[in-house]
Amino acid sequence: MAPTSTPQTPFGRVLTAMVTPFTADGALDVAGAQQLATHLVDAGNDGLIVNGTTGESPTTSDAEKSDLVRAVVEAVGDRAHVVAGAGTNDTAHSLKLAREAAQAGAHGLLAVTPYYSKPPQEGLFRHFTAIADATELPVMLYDIPGRSGVPINTETIVRLAEHPRILANKDAKGDLGRASWAIATSGLAWYSGDDMLNLPLLSVGAIGYVSVVGHLVTPELRAMLEAHLSGDVVKATEIHQKLLPVFTGLFRTQGVITVKAALALQGLPAGGLRMPLVELSPEETAQLKLDLAAGGVHL
Repeated sequence: MAPTSTPQTPFGRVLTAMVTPFTADGALDVAGAQQLATHLVDAGNDGLIVNGTTGESPTTSDAEKSDLVRAVVEAVGDRAHVVAGAGTNDTAHSLKLAREAAQAGAHGLLAVTPYYSKPPQEGLFRHFTAIADATELPVMLYDIPGRSGVPINTETIVRLAEHPRILANKDAKGDLGRASWAIATSGLAWYSGDDMLNLPLLSVGAIGYVSVVGHLVTPELRAMLEAHLSGDVVKATEIHQKLLPVFTGLFRTQGVITVKAALALQGLPAGGLRMPLVELSPEETAQLKLDLAAGGVHL
């Protein structure tokens, strides 16, 4: 059974976009994924995203994606929402991934904007609608124009919000003005998808976040959220400012690379990376340690 949700918080409030651990020979580390998922939920996550970009979805097979969903649901599915990435730039493939995620026990789907091919807004509308129609699972849109090449326009978000299974949006657009309008007019549950903007997005109506830095600082992220919800703006701002070096450090290069390095330094399951991602250099590792220490994370 999935944890209890409400229309206001359909996927929980604090979600980490989980890396996919690999074994020494590069295979999917199922036991490691279960250990990491348990660690993250114990730390305060009430949701996990698997098979997202941070989970190296471009380089995992469809079978590995299903195996990962099953493993994480088995480990923490009674305590956290397990949301499976199902978005690609091929609608037919996305529908297949959505159905397989549902069969594997996922509680919801994350659907990213189709990337590289730059479809028009009507194409985005039909793509996301097809995914939402493919299963009975609730859907979180993922708007990240810096990677996908096109935004989901506010008008399209409002249209999509009319679908009974499209319940949320993960916002990595970096535009607080557009976010304000979309939150006010769509009625979707809004999740920050850009850690540096977690607190600013809460201030204009977001209800939580899908975080990368949550691998390392979930208790702080939850404390910031709770301070904001209780009206303690000063405390929320203090936590945000304390975490700035962590936000900066984990995104000096590609986030999967830095997170896996940090997890390995903490003795948690991570493993290597699949090409074209590559490990940090010794100099980059030293800088990461400095950045994390400055934000209160001790490896």
